[in-house]
Amino acid sequence: MNEDVKILAIESSCDETSAAVVVNGRKVLSNIISSQIDIHTKFGGVVPEIASRKHVEVIAMVVQQALDEAGVKLDDIDAVGVTYGPGLVGALLVGMQYAKSLAYAIKKPLIGVNHIEGHISANFIQYNDLKPPFVCLVVSGGHTFIVYMKDYGEFEVLGQTRDDAAGEAYDKVARAIGLGYPGGPKIDKIAKEGNEDSIKFPRANFHDNDSLDFSFSGLKSAVLNYLNKKQMKGEEINRADVAASFQKAAVSFLVDNAIKACKIKGVHKIAVAGGVAANTYLRKTLIREGQLNGINVLFPEFTLCTDNAAMIGSAAYFEYKKGNLSNLTLNAVPNLKLGQR
Repeated sequence: MNEDVKILAIESSCDETSAAVVVNGRKVLSNIISSQIDIHTKFGGVVPEIASRKHVEVIAMVVQQALDEAGVKLDDIDAVGVTYGPGLVGALLVGMQYAKSLAYAIKKPLIGVNHIEGHISANFIQYNDLKPPFVCLVVSGGHTFIVYMKDYGEFEVLGQTRDDAAGEAYDKVARAIGLGYPGGPKIDKIAKEGNEDSIKFPRANFHDNDSLDFSFSGLKSAVLNYLNKKQMKGEEINRADVAASFQKAAVSFLVDNAIKACKIKGVHKIAVAGGVAANTYLRKTLIREGQLNGINVLFPEFTLCTDNAAMIGSAAYFEYKKGNLSNLTLNAVPNLKLGQR
C-alpha cells in the first residue's frame, strides 16, 4: 500500500450530491457539495423521485470538480468509497452505480460506507489527533443515536430514538408554526428572540431509568396541542417563544443522555455528528455541560455536519486499512444499521 492513501468518495443518500478526495482519512483535498435545498423547499421536504433525478443530472460534474480541485487524476486514486445506506433508495443507487462503474473502469477497490459511520468520521477530519474510544452523539433529520466508538469502525449503540429523529421533530414543529423547510436552522434562528422558559413542554420518561433512548413524538405532539388550543381560543401565538421552549426541551434530552453515556463508559470525550450538530443552541448547551462534568465536547465545522463526501472518504479509509473492501455486487441498503456490514 502507498504511504498516503487517497480515497475518492461519493455521497448521495438524500438531497446532496457530493464528491471528495481525502488523504489518510484526515486531510481533505476537495469536498464538493451540490445541494438541492432550494428545489425541495417549495414542497416542504425532500421528494425522493426529484432527488434521484437531480443526482443523475449532476453526479458526473461533481466528481470531476472534486478531482480537479484536489489536483489529482483517477490514476492517483487508491480506492473509491461510496455511501450504500441508510438513505433514500433511489438516491443511494445513483451514487452507488456511478462509484461501482468508476471503480471497475479504473481497476481500484470499492468500499461501501455506512452513512451514519461517515457522520461520526467527520470528527477525524476536524480533529487530526482524535482517536477512539469516545462517545458520539449523532443527531440529524433521519437519525438520533448515542454511540460508543470502541475503535475505528467498531461501534456500540447505547441509545437511539424510539420514534422521530431530533431533526425530524425540528422540521415538523417549524412547519406547524409557519417557518417552513428546512426547520432546524429556522427554529435555531428565531429561538434566539424567544423566552425558552415561557412554555413547559414535556420530555419522554421511560420506565427504565437507565435507558439512553430518546422519544421526540410526544414533544412534537405537545407543541401541536399547544398551538391548537391557542388557535381555538383565538389567542396570539408567539412563534419565537414556542421555538425557544421546544428547542430547550429537545436539546436538554440530547445533552443529558450524552453526558450520562460518558459517565457510564468512563470516557471524557463527546464527538457530535449530523446536521443538527450545526445547531448553535445545542453547541452552547453541550459545551457548557461538558465543562461542568470534565468532558471535552467536539463539534465539526458546519460544512462537515451536513451530508458530504469528505466524511465518507474518512470512514472509507479506515475500512480500507482493515481490508474491508466491497465487491461489485454491493447494493443499496436503505435501512442499514450502524455497525452492520
